[in-house]
Amino acid sequence: MDKNAPKVGIISLGCPKALVDSERILTKLAAEGYLISDTYDDADVVLINTCGFIDSARQESLEAIQEAMAENGRVIVTGCLGLDQGAIREVAPNVLAITGPHQYEQVVNAVHDAVPPMHDPFIDLVGPEGMKLTPRHYSYLKISEGCNHSCKFCIIPDIRGKLDSRPIGDVLREAERLVESGVKELLVISQDTSAYGLDLNYAPSDWHGKSVKTDMYNLANSLGDLGAWVRLHYVYPYPHVDNVIELMAQGKILPYLDIPFQHASPSVLKAMRRPAHQEKTLERIEKWRDICPDIAIRSTFIVGFPGETEDDFETLLDFLQDAQLDRVGCFQYENVKGAQANALPDHVDADDKLSRWERFMELSQDISERKLLERIGQTMEVLIDDVAETGAVGRTYADSPEIDGSVYLDGATHLKPGDKVKALITKSGPYDLWADLV
Repeated sequence: MDKNAPKVGIISLGCPKALVDSERILTKLAAEGYLISDTYDDADVVLINTCGFIDSARQESLEAIQEAMAENGRVIVTGCLGLDQGAIREVAPNVLAITGPHQYEQVVNAVHDAVPPMHDPFIDLVGPEGMKLTPRHYSYLKISEGCNHSCKFCIIPDIRGKLDSRPIGDVLREAERLVESGVKELLVISQDTSAYGLDLNYAPSDWHGKSVKTDMYNLANSLGDLGAWVRLHYVYPYPHVDNVIELMAQGKILPYLDIPFQHASPSVLKAMRRPAHQEKTLERIEKWRDICPDIAIRSTFIVGFPGETEDDFETLLDFLQDAQLDRVGCFQYENVKGAQANALPDHVDADDKLSRWERFMELSQDISERKLLERIGQTMEVLIDDVAETGAVGRTYADSPEIDGSVYLDGATHLKPGDKVKALITKSGPYDLWADLV
């Protein structure tokens, strides 16, 4: 590879869906002969993929842009915050270009304008898996853009539009290429995985000579044939999710479900414009555990939503105790520029939000600690993520990378990332496990 080829630096902020956008942009640039730089000094231009979902994320993106301008001076901005060009120009008036989310061609054209490629594209410069920002052994698989929901705290439909599903044949071919290149875990992501295919009327695609409908069940079932771990994220509790739980029970995909409940109080859920059936949700969870006793359920919640009372919060704590979720994340409500919730009455005091968040996390940690204690003595499959001088670190089926827990294998320095091993759980903590190789 020509060392004189133009170099692009990248900072990718926000969610895994934005990370996939960054990978697609880098794949295109690498195919055209660009090199990727990991320092400001060595980069001919710096690309920043921003997040604009909540105010703290907007601020992080603006600070990253300012830092890149100070350190390099040749900056292209893309991503969700790119829709607010005024805010970007206010702090960095001399950025070279600004584009919105998943505008891949516009970003690549902006790079061409800033630092032209040395030659015509040669697609064979890039492997079949493309350029990846995750470790080689796992990869995010984005199946759709946008969302049809209208939650009052969210502006995703305004930023990324209505649901726009990829045909199932395209998704499966990408997944197959990733597995063939060494990926051991596929993390299915979207804004609403359980609505996948709705906008296409579940149109069928050809897949290895078979006609396969574009929907969540057929996607999960077909991905389960590829030989990699398959993990579902961002699932809404629609009735047809029960069918996918059957696939988990059969061992086709990981018994792991990431499902954003957000709250449990009917009045808060109604104010959020979310489904408001706490009792039915608990019944669904019980049914899923009947179908697949090993299922690990992860969820996220918001405390301090406008109008949330102490009684509402106690209802949430009661739900958490009853549901006994395996993995839980919690956020204090923040205004989001352009969100309908900003105009709601009775915003919760900052001190009350913090207090509720602390109480929520204390209970969720207690639940996690008790559930992990039950793992001691079990032999589990562990996917290795990292190996250091003291040992290896991996994850079980119940742990998604970067957001859930880890398994520590002291002394297992002969392993390498991507290995799958059997390990006997010997010790547990609030979120993590320790184990010995079997």
